[in-house]
Amino acid sequence: MFSNGQIAFGVLFFISFLIIITYSYKKDLKKLNGTYKGIRWVILGFIIFFCILLYLKKLSVS
Repeated sequence: MFSNGQIAFGVLFFISFLIIITYSYKKDLKKLNGTYKGIRWVILGFIIFFCILLYLKKLSVS
């Protein structure tokens, strides 16, 4: 489905995206204290949603 280069690019992009978002979050946290109170639940929700999508994809293929 994907070539090795595409998978490597996707993984590197995801890791760099997370690093940049984390850096920006920590930088803005000083200015916007209390604004990002529920961000952990949103991130957890995205991770769970992504895992569900992967699980459903595996079910549909096999």
